[in-house]
Amino acid sequence: MDTLPAVVLAAGEGKRLRPLTRHRPKPMLPAANKPILAYVFDGLIEAGVSEITVVVGYGRSRVQDHFGPTYRNVPLTYVVQEKQLGSGHALLSVENRFDEPFLVVYGDQILDAGIIEDVIGTTGEGAATLGVLDHNRVEHYGGVIMHGDRVVELVERPTDERKYRLNAGVYGLGPRIFEAIRNAEPRDGEHSLIDALSWLVDSEAEVRGTVTDGLWVDATYPWDLLEVTRDLTEAGLVGGTREARIDDSAIVHETATIRDPVVIGADAEVGAGTVLGPYTCLGENVTVESSAVVEGSLLDSDTRVGPNATLVDCVTGQGVHIGAGVTVPGGPGDVRVGDRVFERERLGALFADRVEIGGASSFAPGTMVGPDATVRTGAHVDGPIAEETEVR
Repeated sequence: MDTLPAVVLAAGEGKRLRPLTRHRPKPMLPAANKPILAYVFDGLIEAGVSEITVVVGYGRSRVQDHFGPTYRNVPLTYVVQEKQLGSGHALLSVENRFDEPFLVVYGDQILDAGIIEDVIGTTGEGAATLGVLDHNRVEHYGGVIMHGDRVVELVERPTDERKYRLNAGVYGLGPRIFEAIRNAEPRDGEHSLIDALSWLVDSEAEVRGTVTDGLWVDATYPWDLLEVTRDLTEAGLVGGTREARIDDSAIVHETATIRDPVVIGADAEVGAGTVLGPYTCLGENVTVESSAVVEGSLLDSDTRVGPNATLVDCVTGQGVHIGAGVTVPGGPGDVRVGDRVFERERLGALFADRVEIGGASSFAPGTMVGPDATVRTGAHVDGPIAEETEVR
């Protein structure tokens, strides 16, 4: 099979990535200064896909305004999932568009073209074909049990000792998937594509797995974006040279020290004596003032870092202002998300959209600050700060 039309599921919020997804969907979060969704489109196009339908919902205007009607000369057709009731429900919104096999990928997972090509090449007359990987962290994602090339069980976040392969989230599907979505029992009011595939397996339909390899990256929690940056850089997807990674419109003072790899976006400015990197990304219109240190960090667009600040393992949203002499010493740290604590994660601090940080403030490892919060000059923050909160 030469190619397949593709459906990209990009309607969800990505709740586990809050507070970064408070005002935009997960597919639009930056990975080395480019939306995650752009990498998804790149992989599809490089695999030869020329028909792309994008299912949008939460924050859909952010997706449609950014990409418009085409991407790299390939038309994008948008279909709206009005209520976010699961990945299977999202797929039902395009049911009338497909009566032949088609490809489905998630809009929030980065994978290279080779994985997509392998699934396209093995999609046939069966009900479904899944791309699967040998991966050492299956327990955090979706596991697949296979006998030969036949899928016999799908388990989300498996905890037992059986031999699982990772579900890469690339599917070659036939029209019977829509029947399966309707017949699978919803969980918590949501219709899951995985449950529909399990229904096909239980119905003894032909569900096959294609063992493949290549880059596969997913950001489940906010601090994972730091690892995504590393993976993309090391895979050569973010420019092979320093010149390619620094936008022509960026201004970098001649006395600044750049420790590669570093990505610097359009209209960014780096002041005198600043030390950047390694594994640091400055988004569009980011300013880092003199003698600051920014290491292993991801600073989104319109962020401003004051002089003599130190940021290690830091993630920011858009429009964050960080005052002079602020200190984020870096991870690992224990991160509290709701009632759950993630121990020893590589996160110095996270500042969501439009956070204002006063000078000489300091942050314990693992701190997360919600959007529109204010931390006053000289404060020490240890623990999560809710949105629109003021800390003195």
